[in-house]
Formats: sequence, C-alpha cells, structure tokens
Amino acid sequence: MRDVYFLVLPGVMSLDLTGPAEVLTLAGAFRLHYCGPQEEIPTSTGMTISRIAPLPGDLPPQSIVVIPGVTDSRHQLDSAPALAAQQWLQAHRDAFHNQLWTLVCVCSGSLLAGRAGLLDGYRCTSHHNILARLREQAPGALVKDNRIFVEDRGIFTSAGITAGIDLALYLVGQFVGPQQAMEVAREMVVYFRRGGDDAQLSPWLRHRNHLHPAVHRAQDILAKEPEAEWQLDQLASQVFMSSRHLTRLFREHLGLSVREYHEQLRLAVAQQRLQQGLGIEKSALAAGFSSSRQLRRAQQRWQA
Repeated sequence: MRDVYFLVLPGVMSLDLTGPAEVLTLAGAFRLHYCGPQEEIPTSTGMTISRIAPLPGDLPPQSIVVIPGVTDSRHQLDSAPALAAQQWLQAHRDAFHNQLWTLVCVCSGSLLAGRAGLLDGYRCTSHHNILARLREQAPGALVKDNRIFVEDRGIFTSAGITAGIDLALYLVGQFVGPQQAMEVAREMVVYFRRGGDDAQLSPWLRHRNHLHPAVHRAQDILAKEPEAEWQLDQLASQVFMSSRHLTRLFREHLGLSVREYHEQLRLAVAQQRLQQGLGIEKSALAAGFSSSRQLRRAQQRWQA
C-alpha cells in the first residue's frame, strides 16, 4: 500500500479533493491521509472538514503528496495557513526533487507548489485562468498551456477540477496497472482523457484523449475482450451505428482503424504473457492471434 497525503487548506475545492481521493480509494492500493495547518476547514461547497492531522515532520518513502486547489487562490494562498503549508513544502523540497516522494498538484495547487520553488525547472500546468499567475509567481517553472495534466520527474500538475480525476486515474495506471485504472474509470462512469505528452501510455490508456461517447464504448468493448474475434459489424451494432460510421469516427478521433486499434490491444496482451514466461506460441494464442507467426508480423508493423 502506498501512502497518499492530501494537503488541505481552508477553502479547498471539494472536487479537487474528493475526486482524486475517490479514484485512489476505489483502486484499493493506497492509504489516504489528510493533513494541513488547521484541524478543521471550510470547503468550496460550504462543507466543513474536521479531524485534519497536523503537517507531518516526515513521510514514508514513496509517499504521494496531493495539493488540491482552493476557491480563491488570489487571496487564500496569502493566508497564514497557506504560508505555513508553503514553508512545509519548502522544507521538504529535496524529498520531491530527489523523487523520494511524488508531488501531485490539482488546479491552483500548482501555485502553492510554485511559490515553494518545487516547480523550478519542471514542466507543469494548471487551470487556464491561473497559467499567467503561475508564470509570474514561479518564473523558473516551465509552464505548458492547454494540457489536461503534465508529468515531469515525479511532479504531476493538472488543469482544473475534473482533470484531477484524470490525473488520479493515470496515477493508478502508473502505480497499480492500466487494467485497474480502467476498472476504476468504468466504476466511476468516466473516460480516460490524456494529453499529447503521454507517448509511453499502454494501449489501454492511449487514444483516449477524445470526448466521443460511442467511440469510448467501442474501445471499452474491445479492451474488455481483446482476444475475441471482433467483426466490425458486430462491434458497430453494439454501439448502435453502422460499420462505415464507426470506421470514420475511429479515423477521426484516434487516427487508427478499428482493426489497428484492436491489434494494438492484442499486442499488449501478448507482451504481458511473454513477460510472464508463457512462451511465444501460447502468448500469441492467448492474445487472439492465430499463431506466433501472425504475432511477429503484427509486432513488425508497429515497431516503427
């Protein structure tokens, strides 16, 4: 179990806090803690959160620190509690920069991290309304526009509110596995949305940076049983459209044909089986290929 510490301040955005917390709870592989300079705080929705632990002197190795945003970052980040949190972050800057701990900032949480000097020399992002202030208040940060989230050497920053859920799903994929991330997303009835920086994502998470619900449903169906012999018309009927229309939508939103996307999923399954020591012939059959020869030909097609 990996420890996750939410650093919460007065005026915390409720969904910045509860969205990622729900994702990590459903993943079942994280211990969640809530800490901050005050034992009781109001949230953006008028709820009061109590029994918040004090800021810890130290954290276990491989801990994750999450900084949710606040309602009014222009004023609340100048408050005494925010300044205390900033000093705590500064005191532990080396733990983050040496990647002993992972830092996760949601929305205006990046401003607090930037003020503490944690983003100097790091690629980062935030809510589009905050980017100019982030550049001003953290001039050493490499701020990126129009990103859902950005990862750089163990420091993760995301855009506003629901992007924190996207980032939390990505963290589950990184620390637990892509299949678990997909199961959590399905449980929460949300889709993966990923930015262009994520070329190393597995096929289960890649090509999800679009908002077309029928295409997502088709991807879910293929990902659930990639070894099955899915015919185009069979898949199209399950998402209530014609084969021709589904083909056009895959090209438009993924830049791939349905067959190519399905083949990428099968390759990922085969690779997993190979890593488990199953042997190439059995791995090929387990992934839905007719033979190891067909698997090798598919691997060659995607090597470039």
